[in-house]
Amino acid sequence: MEDRITDILRKLSDKGVVIVDPRQTYVSDDVCLDRVFEGCVLYPGTRLTGARTFVGSFAEIGTEGPATIHDSVIGDHAAVASGDLTGSTLLSYAQAGANSHFRSGVLLEERASTAHSVGLKQTILMYSVTMGSLINFCDALISGGCSRSEHTEVGSGFIHFNFTPWGKSGDKATPSLIGNVTDGVFLDQPLIFLGGLSGMVGPLSVGFGAMTVPGQVMRQAVPDSTMHSEVNYEYSKGWSRSEGPSDKRKNCVLERNVEYISQLFALKAWYSHIRLNRSILQKKSELSLLLAGAIETVELCMTERVKRFNHFAKEWSLPPFNESCLNVAAHEADILLDWKLGLEYDDWVRGLALEEKLGLRQWLRDSVDEFRRSATEVES
Repeated sequence: MEDRITDILRKLSDKGVVIVDPRQTYVSDDVCLDRVFEGCVLYPGTRLTGARTFVGSFAEIGTEGPATIHDSVIGDHAAVASGDLTGSTLLSYAQAGANSHFRSGVLLEERASTAHSVGLKQTILMYSVTMGSLINFCDALISGGCSRSEHTEVGSGFIHFNFTPWGKSGDKATPSLIGNVTDGVFLDQPLIFLGGLSGMVGPLSVGFGAMTVPGQVMRQAVPDSTMHSEVNYEYSKGWSRSEGPSDKRKNCVLERNVEYISQLFALKAWYSHIRLNRSILQKKSELSLLLAGAIETVELCMTERVKRFNHFAKEWSLPPFNESCLNVAAHEADILLDWKLGLEYDDWVRGLALEEKLGLRQWLRDSVDEFRRSATEVES
C-alpha cells in the first residue's frame, strides 16, 4: 500500500500539484488523478478519497489543519482550512473555515465562505454569502447581496432547526428559503442579515433586505425589508406526537416545500442552460467540470426534498409530490445574450443589459411555474 500511495503522490507532483509533505498526505486509489489540477496545494494532513473528488487549479486543502475531502468538488482558488467534506461542492474562491463539517448536498457558490466550526448539510450558499462561527444549517438555501462587500450574512451561533417530532418518526419536510433563486442569481438584491445566537424553525422564508435581531428563535416568515424580532415569544399548550400538526401547519409545509423545490429547479436550469453553456463557449473545460459538479449537488438536494416531503405527506394524508418531476428538464432560454466571454461570471451577470435581465428573470419564473405544475400533478 505504501508503494501505491507513493506512486500516486509522485504522479500528482509530476503534473504540478504542490504536496507540502508527502509523508502526511493520502490520496486513495479511487481518486481520478485527472480531476486534481496543476497548481493546487495539498497541505500536511490532507486526505482525498472518492471517485467524484475534484480539486481545481490553485485550490488549497488543509491550510489550518487536517482536511478530509471525500466525493467532493473543490473549485479553482477555493480553500478548505480543515475538517471533513463529503458529497459537497465549492465553486471558485469559496472558503470553508477550520473544523468544517460539510455533509451531502452542500453547495457554496463563488466567494461564499464559512468561519470555524460550521456544520452544513443539504444547504446552498449562493454568491458571497458569509457565515460566522459555530453554526449548523441543514435544508436551506441562502442568497442576497450584490458583491463581496455587500453580501448576505449569518451571525455566529445560528442554528436552522430542520426536524419536527410529530408522528412515528418525525419529519424533515422543513426546508427554509432565505432570499430565493429567481431573483438572487442576478446579484442585484438587498443583502439579508440573520443575527447571531439565534435559531430558525423550518420551513420558513426570509425576504431580501430583511434583518433579524440576535438572540431569538424565529418561527414566523419575514417579509422583504423588515427588521424582525421574536425575542419575547411565549407559548405553552397541551401536545401529543400522535395528534400531528394542525391543518394550517400542514398547508404551510406543503406550500413551502413546493416553493423550495421549485427554486432548486430554477437553480438547476440556470446552471444547465446559462452557466454551463457559457463555460463551454469560453472553452474552459475545468470550469465546465466544476459546474457539472454543482448541478449534481442541486439534483441531490431536489431528490432529498421530494423524499422528505413525501414521507410527511404519507403520514398526514397530504398529496405527495409526483416523483416524475425529478426528470423534468427546463426548456432552453430563448433569449439573445451577449455572453462577453472575457468577463468573469459575476461581472458578466452584473453587467447584463436590462432587456437580457428581464428576459432571463421571466424565463426562470416560467420554469418555476412549469415545474410546480409537474410536481403537484396527481399521478394517473
